[in-house]
Amino acid sequence: QVQLVESGGGLVQAGGSLRLSCAASGHTFSRYAMGWFRQAPGKEREFVAAISWGGRNTFYTDSVKGRFTISRDNAKNTMYLQMNSLKPEDTAIYYCAAGAGTIATVGVAYDYWGQGTQVTVSS
Repeated sequence: QVQLVESGGGLVQAGGSLRLSCAASGHTFSRYAMGWFRQAPGKEREFVAAISWGGRNTFYTDSVKGRFTISRDNAKNTMYLQMNSLKPEDTAIYYCAAGAGTIATVGVAYDYWGQGTQVTVSS
């Protein structure tokens, strides 16, 4: 069992930055591929970014490429999402997820989920 807790969300103006954190406890964090997903009001959950267990491989959805950076510190059992040049369309609840398989972009590949943190970008 892995417990995930997100933090770092908040209200920011367009063009601003936020850094989300996902703290993990339970089973060995470094064995899991990790991902960030988001869900905006009235929309389905969508993939944002993913990182392999060792951090060597990353993947991003097209809309955040060049603006968001996913990273992890296995010594601290923590994953991060640095979000720069934020846009109003980035407004959503952001969820982190852990999966025992390889890096993945679909939610069904992940076994554990956090409760989410709200990100609101004002225009």
